[in-house]
Amino acid sequence: MKELCRFEDPVKKQELRLALFEVDEILIPAFQRDLSEGLKRNLELAIEKLGFLHPIIVVEDEEGFYVVDGRHRLEALKELGYQQITGIIAPKELALHILEFNTEKPPNVKERSKQAYRLFQEFLAKEPETLEIDLFSFFKAPELVTFGFVLEEYEPRFPASFYESLVSKIDQFLHEPLEEAAQERRRRAQKLVELNEAVNEAYARLGLTNALMKGEIVRKAVQLAYGVRVRKIEDDFYEALERVKEACAQISPEEFGAHEL
Repeated sequence: MKELCRFEDPVKKQELRLALFEVDEILIPAFQRDLSEGLKRNLELAIEKLGFLHPIIVVEDEEGFYVVDGRHRLEALKELGYQQITGIIAPKELALHILEFNTEKPPNVKERSKQAYRLFQEFLAKEPETLEIDLFSFFKAPELVTFGFVLEEYEPRFPASFYESLVSKIDQFLHEPLEEAAQERRRRAQKLVELNEAVNEAYARLGLTNALMKGEIVRKAVQLAYGVRVRKIEDDFYEALERVKEACAQISPEEFGAHEL
């Protein structure tokens, strides 16, 4: 690493360092989101055309420098065969705020959920007695943690976006140590898998052929259970999912209309 200059960011006035790195110096944290080959290829084309104008952001710990924003730029530069990359060294305490970075492409709910799960596991390994509620600023939304457990431990193809509206109304951060919170997240994840199975059964029963209509089944089931314009659900997590699950079995073809079938 060769430091090029030091400066302050204009908002927090924290000291930052601009440096030139060998690409092999940069480490990948375990809680990064999955690599998108399409995004990487688009960045390769942009870099070839314009140059490397957007430094990555890294933090330093005892093991070296970890990228917290710009992994796709890093991988694109590697793919193009370049050996050096510019990066901004940010304060170490920003490392775990990774869900607030991702400036290359806003991640979808599935990507954010998998990141939240990996970040949860990072905290669990290092600080198992920490209350989950005390980490709310890192995770942003409790449903992301639950979805992460579904995707990483039960069903990798779970369509989290179909359930985001519902689960955001019934999930919450837990006032439990992470070791206990992990078990509760697994119980919630299992119930979501069961609800998704009920949605798949309704999809087959109704003779639908467009997989996106599964999201419409979820929406219709929520309406049957709680009304058309429900903004708040008073039932607890498990009771709410059970009511929506029962509603899935009640949906008829008339609920959709011939043009949607």
